[in-house]
Amino acid sequence: MQNSLWLKDLENAMAFPTLDTSVDCDVCIVGGGLSGIYTAYLLAKKGLKVVLLEAKPSFAIGTTGHSTGKLTPQHGVVFSKLIKNFSIDEVATYYQANKKAIESALQVASKDTFQKVDSYLYATTISGLQTIENELYAYKEANIAGYGTKETELPFDITGALKMEDTAQIHPPKFAAHFVNLALKEGAALYTNTRVTKVEIDEKFVLTDYDVKVSYKKLVLCTHYPIESIKGLITTKLSIDRSYLLASPTKELWKGQYLSVENASRTIRTGLVSDAPYFIYGGGSHIAGEVEETQTYYEELKEEMMSTFNLEEPSFMWSAQDPNTPDKIPYIGVISDDTPDLYIATGYRKWGLSNSLVAGEIISCSITHENHPAAKLYSPTRDQFGKNLLRGLSTIGFVTANLAEGYLTRTEAPKCTHLGCKTRWNDGDETWDCPCHGSRYDKNGNVIEGPAVYPLKLKK
Repeated sequence: MQNSLWLKDLENAMAFPTLDTSVDCDVCIVGGGLSGIYTAYLLAKKGLKVVLLEAKPSFAIGTTGHSTGKLTPQHGVVFSKLIKNFSIDEVATYYQANKKAIESALQVASKDTFQKVDSYLYATTISGLQTIENELYAYKEANIAGYGTKETELPFDITGALKMEDTAQIHPPKFAAHFVNLALKEGAALYTNTRVTKVEIDEKFVLTDYDVKVSYKKLVLCTHYPIESIKGLITTKLSIDRSYLLASPTKELWKGQYLSVENASRTIRTGLVSDAPYFIYGGGSHIAGEVEETQTYYEELKEEMMSTFNLEEPSFMWSAQDPNTPDKIPYIGVISDDTPDLYIATGYRKWGLSNSLVAGEIISCSITHENHPAAKLYSPTRDQFGKNLLRGLSTIGFVTANLAEGYLTRTEAPKCTHLGCKTRWNDGDETWDCPCHGSRYDKNGNVIEGPAVYPLKLKK
């Protein structure tokens, strides 16, 4: 089962009461990761009555607690791809939105929850060097801070790197905990062990698994994969990727954090946890629920980490799950023109920490009728789906195929309680994974990650 470094001694550090009485509020936020927490803080700071609901026993132990902890506007090789479908101004807006959101959050963050480091993209092949040069060209076109270099801390030869200075890395749950405390001080009401099982959009209330009602004026879904995903056909626009991370004790902390640009991408950083330095290494990517023998991903990473960096066997191994949008820009804002009181934040493409902060800013500005320069770019209603119809149709086709394929080949597998797809056993993490929309269950059938809200019916 997963064993995230960030949850060491912190599994229930942010446990709050379960909501047991019906309440009214200005804004109900569903999902207690960094997106929900930061949005709750910003809205409560503006004087709104905010209720934040988290299904797990503690805040920030789900997606946030299983991230790399990189807080940077350097989102892999993305700007050279965005520049093909968006204007230079829009590409610059994406960068500036993340850069400014990070800067604003760090101004009020606790100093012991983050460190300033430089971020690097690096290549080890000639083709990878061309990728670096293409990305650097996009940096220059969109006025993005960064420059080419061959000087790194990596213990192997590279063909080139792209350096972005003065970025950050965080201890994700501790960073989130600071904003939990700020949200509380601003008057937000926070609840854990409170799973939302039903959303009544027209009547403006949600129900929890204890049939407790939360009535709202505005509803914000920060659930990684939206509970209410029919409006605007959001389900057809998201695919779910899974990747893997390891952590091993090390002797010193690095000054940079690294990501390779080759197809077999690798992420590298160090971090201080419980006053001990750790080396964090990750990679491997596949569509969630598509692979059963996931232990091979851990084994490959472990062999590379131990041999290349001369480290001992990893003490922690965990995986992360990330929804992707067709055009690589997250969906943040009003879910559709027909539902002006329903907001979502999803599709972060492995860069959920900085985009969580952007989400908080965009959504809080929208609710309080303020302009945010990136609101239109991130809007779930944006007219970009036509350009990516093939990708969208392939995602729909994958869901349809898995509904059929699961019944034909995995007849004994339990059905996902979301839309009835057959789940697949994940031997590396000891979970049941749904290949259709990314729901995950532990070996006993309990929900780990949505959009499912009910446990599996396992045969005894």
